[in-house]
Amino acid sequence: MTPPATLGDHQRPPRQLDRNLGELLQELRVMQTGVQILTGFLLTVPFTERFHDLTAGQHRLYLGILLGAVITTCTIVAPVCYHRLLFRQGERDWLVRAAHLCCLGGIVGLGVVSAAVVYLVFDVVLGGSAAPIAAAAVALAFIALWAAVPFTLRDRER
Repeated sequence: MTPPATLGDHQRPPRQLDRNLGELLQELRVMQTGVQILTGFLLTVPFTERFHDLTAGQHRLYLGILLGAVITTCTIVAPVCYHRLLFRQGERDWLVRAAHLCCLGGIVGLGVVSAAVVYLVFDVVLGGSAAPIAAAAVALAFIALWAAVPFTLRDRER
């Protein structure tokens, strides 16, 4: 028999675990759409005529971005696989904790890949110092909206 699901010294009731897992899976579905669209777009780029005009550094950056997008997709989809493989195995608490970590990893991956894509596009279109400025602005926007705002509101409530 599996021990009861716990978080610290407190037991979490099965309904709360079910609700937490459902909410996490819904959040992952929202991110999954964006990441998969971005990954699909990135997969088509080498087959365009202008791809061969990129510098060797831009090709390497593109490949790094593509790998980041695929790894982010893998991270976001992992909880679905965990759920399916561990369905009715009494591992709901582990599933919630693992899905939470995958969700956080997916958020970071999506932010990094998005900023890197902006860097590459600005580098190809404008070159020079525009690319790092644009990528930094996007990264700052992600950090502000996805981290600073919720942490500020959480701290204000305390």
